Amino acid sequence: VQLQASGGGLVQAGGSLRLSCVLPRTITSVFWGYTMSWYRQAPGKQRNLVASITGNRNTNYADDVKGRFTISRDNSKKTVYLYMNSLEPEDTAVYYCNAAQSGEAYWGKGTQVTVSS
Repeated sequence: VQLQASGGGLVQAGGSLRLSCVLPRTITSVFWGYTMSWYRQAPGKQRNLVASITGNRNTNYADDVKGRFTISRDNSKKTVYLYMNSLEPEDTAVYYCNAAQSGEAYWGKGTQVTVSS
């Protein structure tokens, strides 16, 4: 089972993108029970946490995206979003969505974000 992520693309530095990730219907556990996260992996580098949000909307951000990225969730749509503003070339990576709760973890296929200088 894979999460369905979308919204990546090519953008100039300073631009914005919105990523979306939907929990598929085949995952029957209630959506609010999952902590939803976005990770990213640049070529030749490890996958790192970008932002996460719990079911009651507590958020956590990597230091290098604080003030520029915002994570949110719509529990009725089983969807998590990542709003990315003031994008920098260093934000170029494949972005992965993750859903996790005790004993379960699911990943999305990844969506490419490329920021040109």
